[in-house]
Amino acid sequence: MNPIYRYLILLFLILFNALLYLELGGEPRANERPPQAGEPPYLVVLGIAQDAGFPQAACRKDCCADVWKNPESRRLVSCLGIVDPQTGQRWMIDATPDFREQLRRLDELFPVEASPGIEGIFLTHAHIGHYTGLMQLGHEVMGAKETKVYSMPRMKTYLETNGPWDQLVRYKNISLQSLEDGKPVQLNENLKIIPFLVPHRDEYSETVGYRIEGPDRSGIFIPDINKWETWSRRVEDVFANADVAYLDGAFYADGEIPGRNMSEIPHPFIAESMARFKDLPDSEKAKIHFIHLNHTNPALDDRGEARKEINKNGFRVAAELEKFGL
Repeated sequence: MNPIYRYLILLFLILFNALLYLELGGEPRANERPPQAGEPPYLVVLGIAQDAGFPQAACRKDCCADVWKNPESRRLVSCLGIVDPQTGQRWMIDATPDFREQLRRLDELFPVEASPGIEGIFLTHAHIGHYTGLMQLGHEVMGAKETKVYSMPRMKTYLETNGPWDQLVRYKNISLQSLEDGKPVQLNENLKIIPFLVPHRDEYSETVGYRIEGPDRSGIFIPDINKWETWSRRVEDVFANADVAYLDGAFYADGEIPGRNMSEIPHPFIAESMARFKDLPDSEKAKIHFIHLNHTNPALDDRGEARKEINKNGFRVAAELEKFGL
């Protein structure tokens, strides 16, 4: 064979093999995040504010005034992401009014090729900060294809029988998945999630918290609950065998909302929680990260006296984009 032809054939084979190597995973393609064998699954905090976010609409009080002027101080609505780098999968707990920004945060943290690239969304209840982000999955926006949405029976019925949510079901933008109190859902071989009922204002649905279990560690998420004393379970027992607990910290203390009887507000104040947990070992206190903070909550100021008091007592306020390995 002519040496020139042999050279051309050899060059073609080299180029072909190089392209095949890239296509099969020698290097990641744009927008693709390959599985990371050595990185464990983790939780990531995608928001820490109460349903209305921070600052809150129409708020002109001191608590929000500076935030309107300084967007970097803004806080998104309470939400957790679950990421498994070993499989390249992602989930979210709650679909908040800030769903757009929170999905973007996940994309920046752990990009995947598919859109929306969410294996499922687990809902806690039917208050506006916890499910209204589902609208972003509709045909007017993302036109998602059967994104799994996990919910308790009343929540599922609510979505199936009320607009505009029933349209998401009819158009198969979402695929509703049933949850049962205390029944685990196996996400993959590394992860499972367990819903558990908690007492709260249940006008349209039940309210649940979640336990998320990984290969080595676990976390608790209770963004909304009535006073601890109204629960049939001791919350201390619920997080005793977990490694982190993201707990309802909507309000810091009584008197936070002038002119309103705060005894009628069904949340444990952070001051009440710190008093209840004060005799726990330091290792148990360190698990507690308060989340779901109302725009009036002084603990939102990471340099303020309320935050200093929380830290001094051995507790924490959840920080956006903090990661907790499972």
